[in-house]
Amino acid sequence: MTAAAGTNGHHARTSRPLAGTGALLRLALRRDRIMTPVWVLALSATLLSGVGSIQALYGTAAERAALVRSLASDGSLRAMIGPVFDDSLGALVAWRLGGFAAIGAAAMSLVIVVRHTREEEETGRQELLSSAMVGRRAPLTAALLAALAADAALALIIALGLAGPTGSAAGALALGLAIGLAGLLFACLAAITAQLTESARQAKGLAAAALGAAYALRAAGDSSADDGSAAPTWLSPLGWAANVRPYADERWWVLLLLTAAVLAQGAAAYALAARRGVGMSFLPARPGPAEGRIATAAALAWRLQRGAVLGWAAAFLAAGIALGSMAGGVADLVGENEGTREIFERMGGQSELTGAFLAAMTGLFGMVAALFTAASVLRLHGEETSQRAEPVLAGAVGRLGWAAGHLLIAFGGSAAILLCAGLGLALGHGADFGPVMGAVLLQIPAVWLLGGVTTALWGALPKAATASWAVVGLCLAIGWIGPALNLPETVLELSPFGHLPKLPGGTMEWEPVLILSALTAALLTAGLLALRRRDLRV
Repeated sequence: MTAAAGTNGHHARTSRPLAGTGALLRLALRRDRIMTPVWVLALSATLLSGVGSIQALYGTAAERAALVRSLASDGSLRAMIGPVFDDSLGALVAWRLGGFAAIGAAAMSLVIVVRHTREEEETGRQELLSSAMVGRRAPLTAALLAALAADAALALIIALGLAGPTGSAAGALALGLAIGLAGLLFACLAAITAQLTESARQAKGLAAAALGAAYALRAAGDSSADDGSAAPTWLSPLGWAANVRPYADERWWVLLLLTAAVLAQGAAAYALAARRGVGMSFLPARPGPAEGRIATAAALAWRLQRGAVLGWAAAFLAAGIALGSMAGGVADLVGENEGTREIFERMGGQSELTGAFLAAMTGLFGMVAALFTAASVLRLHGEETSQRAEPVLAGAVGRLGWAAGHLLIAFGGSAAILLCAGLGLALGHGADFGPVMGAVLLQIPAVWLLGGVTTALWGALPKAATASWAVVGLCLAIGWIGPALNLPETVLELSPFGHLPKLPGGTMEWEPVLILSALTAALLTAGLLALRRRDLRV
């Protein structure tokens, strides 16, 4: 379905393009009253708690200076995190956590915008709203204002929270503005993809792909230059945010570059929105092949999700090769810094640094794979709310068979992409294939448990199904940031990944694997039984 230029459609009842913006904004904020505050507080708390962690690890000026010197000669770590521009406490906090916060703000913003634009059109709610006194540009404006409110709140909390502990109000303000503008830039990019595509899934996918490309460009540039001056870095919005250089002779003019990009993309989104009708898109749907047929629910699920599975598999293979190639240089990077050594030991569960690094990376792959599993399970939720499930279920396919097809892709696909990660790690490090592959596949019970949580929420409480993102995000934050913050073991074990043996190099224990598997089976059973008893949500 393509856009029709000059189509007035349901907007003919008002000539004011922004009429109803306030009401739509209040509706958006009400719908996001849990998701957005949790996201903002989680990102800001991560940054604020990082001050104490960095201070504990590098408490003296000599230790901080030694770290900066070691980073200058380690292109692989710069590629993963970014360059550090100064050895002050604030500069190290910005280096270690600023990029993570910028990516989190970008993800939050694109989800908000797509949720209140293309997703509203896809479900038919926007057509109902547009039949009232709602201006043509009001939905897009309300969505962008909702994202702006979230990004502004995040920037303000960061600026106020870091000014005192780091001793520099200017550095804290620069960091907050850089992160907030990075988030707003991707909000405007999502506004564009929402006009181009016909579904919320495609709009999010395009925007997320752009975010991934921005990270890849930044990583490629920073791996070759330790001062953020490489050309690929300057082609990435994430590179712009880093080059604001908070706490290191701030480059305020780079914020103008981010602002200009926000305004340009916002203008493009409005121009596209003015040229299409509700429910239309500029990129036409690609019809499937005329020949052949899809005989089973599993085959239909594979047809719908094969692009995502193949994309994640390729990304995991490439990331595995990159991280595996870094494993041999971990000991040289850590040197005699006991604080950094302890972080790797807590993450990897052992004192031998190379093994600890590989164990930590296998855990990271598992936590990220849980994002794929949750997204794949929630495809059922999207099929249901968009009413595409009804024609399928009207035939000879039962509810359980339809759901089982998508769950097979969600759970089997997560195992497949982890296999690719293990292959990449073994190839990159040159290690024995068996131990590394076994360590990666050991993450499957924890990944599947989070998939079971998502299934249970969708089956029993479909309105709360998207809350599974908060559960997965919390586990990711605990597993990745918890060891650096020296969180107690009871907190780390809130994540299912905290119960798994640390391999390769550690001791294999089957009890937690069996417990996690049993819990997964129970959650899947509960979710599917609930699905049989409830009405479909429209």
